[in-house]
Amino acid sequence: MSGPVFIGPEDMGGTERLLRVVDALAEAFADLSAGRTSSPPRTVVPHERGGELLAATSVWERHGVGSVKITTLTPGNPERGLPLIHGVVAVTDLSTGRITALLDGAELTAVRTGAVAALATRLCAPADAADLAVLGAGVQARALVRAVSAVRPLRTVRVFSRTRERTEEFAREIRDTSGGALRVTVCDTVKEAVTDAAVICTTTSTSAREPLVEAGWVAPGAHLNVIGGTHEDALEVDPALLVDALVVVEERRAAREEAGEVRAALAGGLIGPGALRELGELGAAAGAADGRTSVFRGVGLAIEDTAAAAALCAETAP
Repeated sequence: MSGPVFIGPEDMGGTERLLRVVDALAEAFADLSAGRTSSPPRTVVPHERGGELLAATSVWERHGVGSVKITTLTPGNPERGLPLIHGVVAVTDLSTGRITALLDGAELTAVRTGAVAALATRLCAPADAADLAVLGAGVQARALVRAVSAVRPLRTVRVFSRTRERTEEFAREIRDTSGGALRVTVCDTVKEAVTDAAVICTTTSTSAREPLVEAGWVAPGAHLNVIGGTHEDALEVDPALLVDALVVVEERRAAREEAGEVRAALAGGLIGPGALRELGELGAAAGAADGRTSVFRGVGLAIEDTAAAAALCAETAP
């Protein structure tokens, strides 16, 4: 009997694979919202060196697969020239219990995070959204540029992060990868980056309780993908943005426990629990925001790893 297949970063690239993951996630979120599957909370073990060891498990009954992901999050790694996240994902066949595949956990996390944002963008952002702003210049920022580019006709990308050298390198990568099709600008401030952008993606490792993006900087009708922050009370965007916006989350329970902007908006009475819409409730058709500003606040769920891994395993199956 053959052992598990290894799926490395080189097996997870490309727009076609990404869109297959997006479609798988749409199906998984629909199952989650309908109660046909679940996504148990992950186990997080902080340690004295300032990092975290995380374990996430879930099964997707419809496709007969389960997964276990073990990852490490080390905040000091970017300054060392190392990825923030390392990890591995084991995929199991529910009918036999066999481990059928092992996937690079850091790359899978980047792919599925980008794909979730792509799904939210596809459902909420204007169809002609052409201007993207990205805060951050790490692995997740790269994943989100690829993902949004796959679902919207981008022409310009504005980037900002705290380290100018890394930001310039990131901008060059975007230009090179797009073959010059995207006009890329490195911005000096967050405000410069996000003003008038049709799509805004925040991917920072902020731990601050003061938002990086003020509500008044965001153009009416823009779509935001908010995925950063290092703990459950960190804020990347102003909670006031959620007042009149379509607020989209992966799962209400997880958002109330882990999403800083949602927690702050609920605690401050800016929104009520009924304001939160799950991705799986939006259906398959675009236009969910109906011209309103939309904010997708993601925290990452175990079912996303299972669905993304299932899509990638199907892609690489003989």
